[in-house]
Amino acid sequence: MIGIMIHNIPEGIATFITTSDNIKLGLSITIAITMHNIPEGISIALPIYYYTRSYKKSFLYTFICGISEPFGALIAYLFLKPTFMTLGIIYAIIAGIMIHISIYELLPSATKYKRYRTVFIFYILGLILVLINLILF
Repeated sequence: MIGIMIHNIPEGIATFITTSDNIKLGLSITIAITMHNIPEGISIALPIYYYTRSYKKSFLYTFICGISEPFGALIAYLFLKPTFMTLGIIYAIIAGIMIHISIYELLPSATKYKRYRTVFIFYILGLILVLINLILF
């Protein structure tokens, strides 16, 4: 949960900075982040619920984690001015973080179950969803 909270803060920063500079691109990023926040929320809520058997605790911890994204946007609003330099630096940092997590954490975790075909199919499906998002917005 803490890792996802830390991960959500830069997402909030990127979404706010992007949207304040380019509404169309900001909407595209918001849709992409929203799509990936659904499994994120599930990955927090289910283990907490199964451990505690409490819907309230599960909801509370998932809510706290989810609110970290608007917290990132608030940080961006208070401390960052959307200039070309700021956008470039923020995008580069966030892209590096996301690529590192994807290549060195997510893909190895997915392939350790030896379901390579399933991983490949859903990897391609994710790429297609991102391309559709880019084409539509």
